[in-house]
Amino acid sequence: MTPFSYHKPASVSEAVSLADPSSRFIAGGTNLVDLMKENVVRPERLIDISGLGLNGIHATANAGVLIGALVSNADLAWHPMIQQLYPLLSEAILAGASPQLRNMASTGGNLLQRTRCYYFYDTGTPCNKREPGSGCPARDGLNRIHAILGASAACVATHPSDMCVALAALEAVVHVKGPSGERQIPFADFHRLPEDTPERDNQLAVDELVTGIELPPPLFEHHYRYLKIRDRASYAFALVSVAAALRFDGEVIQQARLALGGVAHKPWRVPDVERMLIGQVPCEALFTQAAQMLLQGAQPLSHNGFKVTLAQRACVRALSEAALGAAGRGVRP
Repeated sequence: MTPFSYHKPASVSEAVSLADPSSRFIAGGTNLVDLMKENVVRPERLIDISGLGLNGIHATANAGVLIGALVSNADLAWHPMIQQLYPLLSEAILAGASPQLRNMASTGGNLLQRTRCYYFYDTGTPCNKREPGSGCPARDGLNRIHAILGASAACVATHPSDMCVALAALEAVVHVKGPSGERQIPFADFHRLPEDTPERDNQLAVDELVTGIELPPPLFEHHYRYLKIRDRASYAFALVSVAAALRFDGEVIQQARLALGGVAHKPWRVPDVERMLIGQVPCEALFTQAAQMLLQGAQPLSHNGFKVTLAQRACVRALSEAALGAAGRGVRP
């Protein structure tokens, strides 16, 4: 591990004033410390933001919720307001990691996770995310876990978060602060596709700090499902995950959200698919059509072609269970 200096600022403004390309913010450290141990990242300065007070969960004036960036994943998942109004988010968080990691991991840090590509973590191999221009051996190597949508010649890595798939479906907004002030980034725009700059995972500048995540007024308290398909029952990243949420007017779908995880460099949504569902009566044929639309343009690699069919079937199942409703699935309200 490369030697580094340590700073613990007293305010958000002080924290961002200390930030530069050689520094990293640290909160729970559940991803950053691993990256430092493996020499994947070598910050010269760590800026500890754990004492900045960004750990509240509050109702907003427009009947939404603002979540502080330092709220732990565990506290967020089990918070009564989240469980009651945004159960899709709670279900997604509890599908990820382990209880120990959820106790440590911060909400803001979850957004900033780096990919779990084998080659990204192996400093003995090239990786465009780690060293731009060095190559992407995953394209012709072991690529079973890699992207089938939105990839590029430079990178086929996937974003690992479960929480972010639900936040994408819920159309959250990310609050950030930098030296130039505060701004808000719609969740759909926060993470980037790799294109020819895969080293950039998101739209943050190096001196900007995530301060919170805002959820809009709730729409999907009853008809939702987060489905995670993985190689083992716990403590594993998704091969494919689906966040599905529906709102009904009688028997007709009034609002719909559908997001995929484990298939792209960011949570994958296609708004046209959701619009197609509106005004329809739910059925397997409708959900199959939506799944096929969502996977249009998939470009599987040599070892992950199974993900296309897996994702389509997972979408149909998640939408069907969301239509059934939490009560119908035996989920405690």
